[in-house]
Amino acid sequence: MASSLSVPVTILCLSASVSAQLSPTFYSRSCPRALATIKAAVTAAVAQEPRMGASLLRLHFRDCFLGGPSWRVLLGRRDSTASLSLANSDLPAPTLDLANLTAAFARKGLSSTDLVALSGAHTIGLAQCLNFRGHIYNDTNVNPAFATLRRANCPAAAGNGDGNLAPLDTTTATVFDNAYYTNLVARSGLLHSDQQLFNGGATDGLVRTYASTPTRFNRDFGAAMIRMGNISPLTGSQGQIRLACSRVN
Repeated sequence: MASSLSVPVTILCLSASVSAQLSPTFYSRSCPRALATIKAAVTAAVAQEPRMGASLLRLHFRDCFLGGPSWRVLLGRRDSTASLSLANSDLPAPTLDLANLTAAFARKGLSSTDLVALSGAHTIGLAQCLNFRGHIYNDTNVNPAFATLRRANCPAAAGNGDGNLAPLDTTTATVFDNAYYTNLVARSGLLHSDQQLFNGGATDGLVRTYASTPTRFNRDFGAAMIRMGNISPLTGSQGQIRLACSRVN
């Protein structure tokens, strides 16, 4: 059974035979309708709540199963029992500069190309004021009109409006496309870490490429998601198959 899926695809907690490696056909015998069931359920969920697409993409960055612009997803990754604090400590912070972002990805075996491509997940979803306040008030590499727009819903004083939300991609907030990169070229990245990808550094060229060539972005994003899914996977008898995907058994 082919496992080419369209954005987005989410977790389904399944029982399966023990296997020592990931495979796009992992559930073909134990649960042959798995992928069709996942796709139907997620399509319905996103139709009901467009923000769900962004939420599901974030899950993949937290050691979960997800699909994207179209690729053969490797299946069979078991759930870990790591705590939320441990998972968050490994995630790159929105305040990091390019050098530290690159180093954080390199520690996971991911390249600077993977960094730029995976950051394109910010083409959908929202961020809290507390995560972009410093960028729109203190950084100099921000389009003034964009900063003014975002300041209207994010007061300068810390603790005031911290939870106020703004779209990571102002252009097409609920559509998975390459607008994130055109925003960066226009100095309209919401997070400090976003704009660092286009700030006179080594990744500027790739950002311009993705901004002008959506097919290249889609190809590289899919490849990077597969590489990320292969970061220290738990297989076989390791980890667990959660009875409820939101918590450990």
